Amino acid sequence: MKVKDLKTFIVGNPPPSWGGRYFIFVKLTTDNGITGIGECYCDTFGPKAMEAMIEDTFYRYIEGMDPFHLESMWRKVYGSGFSMRPDISLMGVLSGLEIALWDIKGKALNKPVYELLGGRVHEKLRSYTYIYPDFSKGQDASIFWNAEQSAERAAHYAARGFTGIKFDPAAPYSAFDPRQPSLESMELCVKFCKLIREAVGTKADLLFGTHGQFTASGAIRFAKKIEPYDPLWFEEPTPPDKPEEMALVARGTSIPIATGERLTTKYEFGRVLENRAASILQMALGRVGGLMEAKKIAGMAETFYAQIAPHLYAGPVEGAANIHYAASLPNFLILESIEEWGGFHADLLKKPILWQDGYVIPPTEPGLGIELNEEVAEAHPYTGTNLHLEMTNRPLRKEE
Repeated sequence: MKVKDLKTFIVGNPPPSWGGRYFIFVKLTTDNGITGIGECYCDTFGPKAMEAMIEDTFYRYIEGMDPFHLESMWRKVYGSGFSMRPDISLMGVLSGLEIALWDIKGKALNKPVYELLGGRVHEKLRSYTYIYPDFSKGQDASIFWNAEQSAERAAHYAARGFTGIKFDPAAPYSAFDPRQPSLESMELCVKFCKLIREAVGTKADLLFGTHGQFTASGAIRFAKKIEPYDPLWFEEPTPPDKPEEMALVARGTSIPIATGERLTTKYEFGRVLENRAASILQMALGRVGGLMEAKKIAGMAETFYAQIAPHLYAGPVEGAANIHYAASLPNFLILESIEEWGGFHADLLKKPILWQDGYVIPPTEPGLGIELNEEVAEAHPYTGTNLHLEMTNRPLRKEE
């Protein structure tokens, strides 16, 4: 069995666009007709550039390969271009193609992917969601900075069964970060924590999100303000490029530090672990280097008693890969959901991901257990020029 063909889908994510402006899916087909689907997650270039990089990588390294020879393929893609260092764009390309190869392997062996990753450890997976607006009640994106409305929604999610609620009212974030937090921002975030904790009690953990906005000293000041509300984590308090600074925050607060959505490969995560910068790792499987690389990182994390909480701000194919990965992990903590996996994420799949009472149920079908609805994908091409996610590109004023 050899890999024969590649097809790429650049899918526009219609409003409200939870999960990003677009999704990049890849479909691989073998010479005996088995197909596999993967998802590439990259913010550094637009989708046209990414499509060209995907095709270049496929024709150099993937076409004609045995889908089972992942170790050899990974090293060739990682190092043949005379880099031998983490390249976030290349790893986004590699990740999607590698996930598709796992889908093929599972189908060829008639086994779910988690059974090939060491076997299923968890029958169901605890999940969390961001707080999103309830459009039926007239709420809109302003809810992200409205503590009262967010607390109301948090209570709704807890009643539905979610045991983790994430929010990040400390935005915006800028290409000119890190900075000190403003007093106004900290006051608003304390209000969020207070009202949401009152709304959910002990039914749900508070997951406090930031995006590397702060200096280490600023993040410690921030953490002290929200410690009384006992968040499960303080996410990415400093930029991801220097874990030594994040480690100062970890030592300066009782809140567990979580990080990883912008990191790639075992080498970057190894620095996080060695510096004790975080005890919760949040790799994005469409970026980190694929399922095999993520599994290696999880094994490294076990030796530091660190836990895994796969990140998801992408489409349902990365979401499905997260599920198989999480199901196989003894040190799994919690899985990111985009609400209950409905909406456009469900429309893109012929059979939606199963969510019940706060938990995701791993599929039993072979491979990733999903099939892309190609008609829906092709009916929603992305025609914009913006990146999947974008930082504010100016320095921010004190009050922001």
